[in-house]
Amino acid sequence: MVSIASIKKNIGNFTTKQKKKEEAPIVKKKKNVGNFITKHKKKEEAPVVKNKKNMKKKIDDLSSGDDDSEDDDDFVMSGESSDDSDDDNPLQDDFLAGSGSDNDDDVVKGNKEYDSGSGSGSDSDDSDESDIEKKSKAIDDKRAREEKEAEEELQINIQEESDEFRLPTQEELEIEALGPPDLPGIQRRIKEIVRVLSNFSSLKQEGASRKDYTDQLQIDLSSYYGYNEFMIGMLVEMFPVVELLGLIEAFEKNRPMCIRTNTLKTRRRDLADTLLNRGVNLDPLSKWSKVGLQIYDSQVPIGATPEYMAGHYMLQSSSSFLPVMALAPQEKESIVDMAAAPGGKTTYIAAHMKNTGLLFANEMKKHRLHSLSANVSRLGVTNTIVINYDGRELPKVLGANSRDRVLLDAPCSGTGVISKDESVKSTKSFEEIQKCAHLQQQLLLAAIDLVDANSKTGGYVVYSTCSIMVMENEAVVDYALKKRNVKLVSCGLDFGVKGFVNFRQYRFHPSLEKTRRFYPHVHNMDGFFVAKLKKVSNTNPTPKSDIPSEIVGKDVDVSDEEDADQPKSKKRQREEDDTPQENGDSGDTKKKPSSNLVEKKKKTSKTTNKENESEESPPKKRKKRVFPSREEVSKAREEKRNLLREEKRNMPPKDKREGGLKKKKVDGKKKGRK
Repeated sequence: MVSIASIKKNIGNFTTKQKKKEEAPIVKKKKNVGNFITKHKKKEEAPVVKNKKNMKKKIDDLSSGDDDSEDDDDFVMSGESSDDSDDDNPLQDDFLAGSGSDNDDDVVKGNKEYDSGSGSGSDSDDSDESDIEKKSKAIDDKRAREEKEAEEELQINIQEESDEFRLPTQEELEIEALGPPDLPGIQRRIKEIVRVLSNFSSLKQEGASRKDYTDQLQIDLSSYYGYNEFMIGMLVEMFPVVELLGLIEAFEKNRPMCIRTNTLKTRRRDLADTLLNRGVNLDPLSKWSKVGLQIYDSQVPIGATPEYMAGHYMLQSSSSFLPVMALAPQEKESIVDMAAAPGGKTTYIAAHMKNTGLLFANEMKKHRLHSLSANVSRLGVTNTIVINYDGRELPKVLGANSRDRVLLDAPCSGTGVISKDESVKSTKSFEEIQKCAHLQQQLLLAAIDLVDANSKTGGYVVYSTCSIMVMENEAVVDYALKKRNVKLVSCGLDFGVKGFVNFRQYRFHPSLEKTRRFYPHVHNMDGFFVAKLKKVSNTNPTPKSDIPSEIVGKDVDVSDEEDADQPKSKKRQREEDDTPQENGDSGDTKKKPSSNLVEKKKKTSKTTNKENESEESPPKKRKKRVFPSREEVSKAREEKRNLLREEKRNMPPKDKREGGLKKKKVDGKKKGRK
């Protein structure tokens, strides 16, 4: 047990130590104040030092003196505390050690702050301001130096880079092919090749031909933009290099959204006001269109507004306005749209006709008929009949030479709308485009056969595609000019690029300059082609005879061609009459030509005279052929079937068997004769 006396001794020792501890900082402060005063007096009496280095040394010496004095005081305090460390109080070491160290640190910090604060004065303020100015000047100088160095480096690089662009070697291309594609490097090389090809005579590399540059350009364009070899090769041949780059860049961007006002229900001004009130940002399309509106952005979906549901407008690209504008439909006419879905052009034609006359909207694909009929009914079109036929059969169905105007927006490869379908870049080939061109030729001939050349107001055919390929456009129209009596007329469009007259080894008719091409980089619309044809006569041009004039006098069996419709028995009789007899008259037949041969010669001479007259005289008008309707044909077939069924029912079973045996015998005899 701890005695009360020992507790009292510990308390007494603690109180004495606490008093000493409280007195120690006061003694320290007094000493520090004395030191500061003496130092300050020495500082005032000392001469002004010119060099800053000497000033810094003296300040360091003064501060070191303060530190030494503080160390002495600490040494004294530590000695005093060590004398009292022999006491038996268990809490003494921790309590005194913690409090003593904290107070000593506080005293030292206070002295340093006091020295720095009091010793600086006005001189320290001036020095701080000068230091800030120097630092700011140094920063400005550094910045100016960096800018100057950058300009010098740029000029050095410009001087080092010569105007001559070097094509990559085969080894460099092989190394480049091993790693991932360097798209920035490829783009830079494309621009350099375009720059060289635009001024090839002065910028070309020694020993390099234009073909080397174009081949490398094709490789880089196909790898950077994703085109196959066929597509990029066709584009390089069709366009100059600078224009080609602009076209490919335009294909990478979407075309602006456009709507067409339905003039059967509203006006463009009223529609624009209502859409602006709904938060749609729009402008009139252009000067060439009176019904188009271009939409920039909208707070509501354009395809779901009340005005759209009511049929006040149609979502339609600006390029699809052009074929209808070229066709220029008139009221009370009979018109055919051969490829009508989804109905944008059909409803535009009906708006031009003001719901008068008769309009046939044909679509071959059944799954597209729903959208066509829905748009026709939504826009309030009442003069249209929707039909589902192959366009090549329409002259048989609707009647040849029976319509005033025909619009053929032919199915094509879609090379003008790459911004909508990027798969065209890599999927189209020469074989596919050749197939499209063959189908387009057949459809265009069928469209021409539908039109009546004697129409008072019409007789026009408009051919259009959303392709920019020459094989699908100018080549198809040139084929129609050779096969039918038609001519090209002006499209009635004030803008657009003239069509090709020659391409590669092909030479087209000079009138193909009247066709119009539209490009995204020039007109800010999808790539499109429009041609307008006028039918001259309903007769087809007769091809020139391949038989030379020397062969006409010889024995040519022209009668076979003339008498093709006669029955076979008459032909056989005539052949038997023409053959020489075997009864000793063979010599006479060799000496004298038969009367039949003389008649044949006369007939051939007459036919040649008729052909010459037909070439000189204008073609005569033909009477229109009236084809039976499908209902009449079906009724006739049903009647025949019913008659056959009745005959079979009325016949007794023996006659049926005998009739069947007779038929088999007759068929066997015919086969044996053959």
